[in-house]
Amino acid sequence: MINIDNIKFDDNGLIPAIIQQEQTGIVLMLAYMNRDSLLKTLETGVTWFFSRSRQSLWQKGETSGHVQKVQQMYYDCDGDTLLFKVEQVGVACHEGTLSCFSRILGQQEMEDEKKVSVPSAYGQSVSTILHELYHVVNERKRNPQTGSYTTYLFEKGQDKILKKVGEEAAETIIASKNNSKEELLYEMADLWYHCLVLLVQHDVSLSELLEELQKRRK
Repeated sequence: MINIDNIKFDDNGLIPAIIQQEQTGIVLMLAYMNRDSLLKTLETGVTWFFSRSRQSLWQKGETSGHVQKVQQMYYDCDGDTLLFKVEQVGVACHEGTLSCFSRILGQQEMEDEKKVSVPSAYGQSVSTILHELYHVVNERKRNPQTGSYTTYLFEKGQDKILKKVGEEAAETIIASKNNSKEELLYEMADLWYHCLVLLVQHDVSLSELLEELQKRRK
């Protein structure tokens, strides 16, 4: 059992817990824990919190399936704030965004009350973008949507997905032979997307793929 004697709960028996996606560093959410929810998190390996409105414990993703698998745990120098690095299944926010922190605070954004659900690719790492896309694909498998091409692929099954991977690989080769940068980018994006669909089809996480690439780098 991990010793939590150094953790300082406030007068209400609570402590703020910051939840961060381990693979990308994105801050997903902030919630509160009491002693029981912290111990339950340590025991189960998934996040549990204390609801101040309901005055009860709750597990993140218990009904939606968007659980947070704890990878690393920290507390700050004062012992009054927790940090959990997690593998987020699906999305963290109940509004459907990966992170609860999806609104930009700034003059123009405040005037327009503009909500940003998917940040632009500028300034993001490849890992961040791929993880966001992976989570969208995984969500389409878990919760099919009418009219969704991704849902259509999963409904057709592995043979259809493999056919598309093969087609996109061939089209990528042709784009390269044509020495067309624009065509290559378009076809390569299609190929990567269908490869992510194939990973989800086999319940292989993107983290596992990145770990395999990391091993080869070493």
